[in-house]
Amino acid sequence: MSVSLQKGQKVSLTKDNAGLSSVVVGLGWDEAKKSGGLLGGLFGGGQPAIDCDASALMLRGGKLTDKADIIYFGNLTHPTNTVRHMGDNLTGAGDGDDEQIVIDLAQVPADYDRIVLVVNIYQAVQRHQHFGMIQNAFIRIVDARNNQELCKYNLTENYSGMTAMIFGEVYRHNGEWKFSAIGQGTTDPGLGELIGRYV
Repeated sequence: MSVSLQKGQKVSLTKDNAGLSSVVVGLGWDEAKKSGGLLGGLFGGGQPAIDCDASALMLRGGKLTDKADIIYFGNLTHPTNTVRHMGDNLTGAGDGDDEQIVIDLAQVPADYDRIVLVVNIYQAVQRHQHFGMIQNAFIRIVDARNNQELCKYNLTENYSGMTAMIFGEVYRHNGEWKFSAIGQGTTDPGLGELIGRYV
């Protein structure tokens, strides 16, 4: 039974799920419908598709200490093989998860305490794109053993003007793995600036 989370809520992943060792983090979004009458609809206003990129930042003591700890389309697998990005989706079209990140909770080395899940818009500033042009954004945690959804957080606020988003984080607390629904928009122009918040 999936738990539907509100912004700021936290839920334990391992407490009520005996033997949970690996989860799939599913992230999704859709481009909002463009307005502009018949011609705008036919030609899409000449705007490139919005390319959102999901990344996982593996933190030690709450800090990002090594660039190998950034799992994204340019570095799909962590050196420990415990966090894996399943590949880049360039448009966000279609139903379901647009990008997935698999986390082997049971094997994540003990010195990592948080895995922050962020999404930024590729070339947002150059393309004049922002999260106000995105709808139906969500993050969900799925039990990798049986594809059962454990929890889901729908990001429903108005994120107009925001070019990056901290969707949520999976973190260790008193021997348990938990998930926190964050939903914080930022104006960081790219992943390089976004990770600066954690160094």
